[in-house]
Amino acid sequence: MQDQAIVQEIAQALYDKKGRDIIVLDVSKLTVICDYMVIASGRSAAQVKALADEADDRMARLGVPLRRTEGQNEARWIVLDYGHIMVHLFHQEERAYYNLERLWEDGSNRLVLPFDQTVPD
Repeated sequence: MQDQAIVQEIAQALYDKKGRDIIVLDVSKLTVICDYMVIASGRSAAQVKALADEADDRMARLGVPLRRTEGQNEARWIVLDYGHIMVHLFHQEERAYYNLERLWEDGSNRLVLPFDQTVPD
């Protein structure tokens, strides 16, 4: 499976778990850290943990091993490192504070996602 299809799968899994403000950025031309960043928010620590569990379950089913994870205990900002794909899951306040999109979005690298996030919960 191609990386772009994998990040679409992760985004869909996060959407299905009621993740908010989900974006996927192609950062392959901006950094050597990874090729794609998936960024999403949860409304509570429990939801952020649930989002992380769902993303990791989906990646495991796709055969993509988790290399490293950070932030599981506090669940304010959880990072899942799959090598070429990094998943950043934030509590809403931390998402607004760190604003990773500002750092990594260049105006042309946001992927179109297969769902409509304008529909209220």
